[in-house]
Amino acid sequence: MGVQVTVRLFAGLRDQAGTGEKTLEIQDDATVAAVWPALGLASDEPAGLLYAVNKEYAKREQTLAEGDEVALIPPVSGGAFRLTEGPVNLTAVVVEVVDEQAGAIATFLGTVRAQSRGREVIALEYEAYEDMAEQVMAEIGDEVLERYDLCKVAIMHRTGRVDVGGTSVAIAVSAPHRQDALAACADVIEALKSRVPLWKKELYEGGEEWIGRGS
Repeated sequence: MGVQVTVRLFAGLRDQAGTGEKTLEIQDDATVAAVWPALGLASDEPAGLLYAVNKEYAKREQTLAEGDEVALIPPVSGGAFRLTEGPVNLTAVVVEVVDEQAGAIATFLGTVRAQSRGREVIALEYEAYEDMAEQVMAEIGDEVLERYDLCKVAIMHRTGRVDVGGTSVAIAVSAPHRQDALAACADVIEALKSRVPLWKKELYEGGEEWIGRGS
């Protein structure tokens, strides 16, 4: 006997599998770690791959049950400046900036609000010029590293649809002192909104509108 789970794939993994969704049968008491081998893809499991079970981040040792939905969430590329088609993971962003010299880590989360310019918002949809977007994010990081006394900077931004309450962007900045970490974090979000080739569309009941560049 076994259990059936639905597997969701994104970005390069979707292309590799030829589909964004697969149904797998795995043995009883199998864990999340069993999903990758069961997919039968002709490659090793990517470094930094994240898993979510029923829309919650999950550890590899979590046991799966009948009907679970398992999402495999790769970053579009690795490193401290990245886009992702899956949920934004603040913990992963903070890990990028951990440093023995840091006395503070400042973070920022951008979330989707329910009202904008007097209209009821259902969700936002983000589109990016991916290669350039990550390059510009890295440039912004380099600039604040020169401007302030910092240790490290990391940014993760969502692409695709983000429902109300969901997180669209996470920023983390580590520094020896909190003043620099907080100031640099504020500078990063302002530069991100004005310079990175990311566009957002607001979705409403019965309509939608591209708002332009920004987070």
